[in-house]
Amino acid sequence: MAAVVSAAVLAIPFAGANAQGSREEPRDTALFRTVASLDSALFDAYNRCDLPKFASFFVDSVEFYHDQTGLMVGVANLTQAIKQNICGKVVRQLVPESLQVYPMKGYGAVEIGWHRFHPPGAKPAESGGAQFIMLWQNNGGVWKITRVISFDHH
Repeated sequence: MAAVVSAAVLAIPFAGANAQGSREEPRDTALFRTVASLDSALFDAYNRCDLPKFASFFVDSVEFYHDQTGLMVGVANLTQAIKQNICGKVVRQLVPESLQVYPMKGYGAVEIGWHRFHPPGAKPAESGGAQFIMLWQNNGGVWKITRVISFDHH
């Protein structure tokens, strides 16, 4: 019974937030522009297979959760997987209107959105997509990704 009451009490703040609608950072805030710019630079490196630049966006101990391949830990493992499975084979394109950014007090920001993947030269509309969540840590003005969740691939 105590567990049920605790769960109900913990759900109250979330229910209120949902009833009030989305609280995403407006697109004209500095935080939104910063994270959108970081996303653009990250995936420019990804699409060009600039692996040193790509790796520079992550902490060494990054955790990457993928609904089809599971958990991958470490920037070296992530970079190697990109080299083997992505370079020259896949291009990522953000669905711009899907991008949401929320502040994470004392930490940085969380980025949420949809992206599409397609072979180079193919039309993005004819390709698969997925949702993603990236947790960005701001350490003295240096932004790095600590966690990624990539899911709902189709």
